[in-house]
Amino acid sequence: MLKIAFDPLYKHKLKVGHRFPMEKYELLPEQLLWKNICNNDNFFSPSPIEQQLLLSTHDEDYYNNLINLSLSKLDARQIGFPLSEALIKRERMIAQGTIQNTHYAQQYGISMNIAGGTHHAYRDRPGAFCMLNDQAIAANYLIDNNLAERVMIVDLDVHQGDGTASIFEQQDAVFTLSFHGQKNYPFKKQNSDFDLPLEDHTGDEVYLNALKNNLPRLVDAFEPDFIFYLAGVDVLKTDKLGRLGLSIEGCKARDRFVLSFCNEQNIPVQVSMGGGYSIHLKDIIDAHANTFELAQELFF
Repeated sequence: MLKIAFDPLYKHKLKVGHRFPMEKYELLPEQLLWKNICNNDNFFSPSPIEQQLLLSTHDEDYYNNLINLSLSKLDARQIGFPLSEALIKRERMIAQGTIQNTHYAQQYGISMNIAGGTHHAYRDRPGAFCMLNDQAIAANYLIDNNLAERVMIVDLDVHQGDGTASIFEQQDAVFTLSFHGQKNYPFKKQNSDFDLPLEDHTGDEVYLNALKNNLPRLVDAFEPDFIFYLAGVDVLKTDKLGRLGLSIEGCKARDRFVLSFCNEQNIPVQVSMGGGYSIHLKDIIDAHANTFELAQELFF
């Protein structure tokens, strides 16, 4: 069964304005139910993550400042949201959801988080919209508990996963891969194990060819026994913050290739949704829903 971590506290962030379309966290589950892609049994609501699980990835001083709402003004501005207890609780629930996803992925082949993909969070500071790096935390959880030996993070959000790259720069057991807009945020990039910076307006054909030419060879070389996939839909041509040129169909073909490859290679995959800021909310919901529909089609 496809198990999906649901984001029950999204409404606490709706005050941030139009640049971050929080409605998708409510509308996406509704779309999945309406289209009969999922039913209520597919969804689960995680509890907030325990501190000890976070400290394998994030510095204790940073975490204490975060939960005590005592971040510096500079760090608080980096988040982009008004800092609140509800916001931090939501972030802790997202991280726990991704950890629970790892168990479901190992059981069923795949699992998904409606939220997550908080790849701009560093070990000791937040980044844009990101405070706790859910996939980094879950990757360390797998390794620390001998549930995986080699983990690959496939980050196809339009923005480089700079926090993730920094966290694992010296960690041989985790391979970080990022396809991202060359001229997009973050403007100071970190070093992933494999980075592919893409020119503005890169379209379906170039993007998909690059993905098909690189992902299989990198997996063959590293031999991961678990994959995290960050499936941001901010690669769409209609995205306000993306600057790439993928169509809805191209984005779906991207997801089909990644998920099919994981399934064929028998590598469990956890999927976090990441960014999506299209000028048309329908494009965001449809592109995200395609990812879930493909998971059902390919794995179940």
